[in-house]
Amino acid sequence: MCQLLGMNCNTPTDIQFSFEGFARRGGLTDEHADGWGIAFFEDSAARCFIDNTPASASPVAELIRSYPIRSKHVISHIRKATVGAVKLPNCHPFVRELWGQAWVFAHNGDLKDFQPELSGDYLPIGDTDSEHAFCLILQTLKSSFGLRRPDNRPSLQDIESVIRPLCAQIAQHGTFNMLMSNGEALFAHCSTRLEYIVRAYPFKQAHLIDCDLKVDFGQVTTPNDRVAVIATTALTDDETWTPFAPGSLLVFQDGQPVLADGTPLPNN
Repeated sequence: MCQLLGMNCNTPTDIQFSFEGFARRGGLTDEHADGWGIAFFEDSAARCFIDNTPASASPVAELIRSYPIRSKHVISHIRKATVGAVKLPNCHPFVRELWGQAWVFAHNGDLKDFQPELSGDYLPIGDTDSEHAFCLILQTLKSSFGLRRPDNRPSLQDIESVIRPLCAQIAQHGTFNMLMSNGEALFAHCSTRLEYIVRAYPFKQAHLIDCDLKVDFGQVTTPNDRVAVIATTALTDDETWTPFAPGSLLVFQDGQPVLADGTPLPNN
């Protein structure tokens, strides 16, 4: 299946270290060679780059490595095709607009007999089960809260209360690990496997699993920085990653989980 990478921070942060190890899983250290993509927010806008070639050999990936990405919200995906041909419209992440915001989504898994009734406000461009699920989520949010001005959007808790049971319904069709962001928070649903780590002061060194690369975060951060990284499987071999409970939905904001299955979490 596919693999996911997400980052949520309290200040714009460099994704290059995590992306270097993650991209190697796209056809080099793992089998996910059917396309890849990355989306990140700059202010309220989302930049999205996708390619239907393996991430480990993609010229677009080389562009990303040289692009000075500093963002508070990043979602990346490497694809092992299960539903839908290997072509550009089927590459994640997908991006749509709702309430004057860009929403970004990527999915790992395989949904069987999943043909949601979509009204027309949100329709897939490709033919993956993943994009159908994304369209269903946005359609449900819009039908639940109606049209909203940017100064009257639903609260984070209200959005989560709609997404959580909907993710559980979608997961009845198979495996539904997903990451989604609106540039204010990052929503992460685990059907089978996701892990996360929160890096905060005092920062330490970290070493990638997929290549012999390490970084001393204490040299490139400030004491006020906090970064949450979410991945299908741990990216480093010298840090302690926290596994998601299957069936759980966590919401990350400012570099830490703030909601777990609807329950507010204390700020660290």
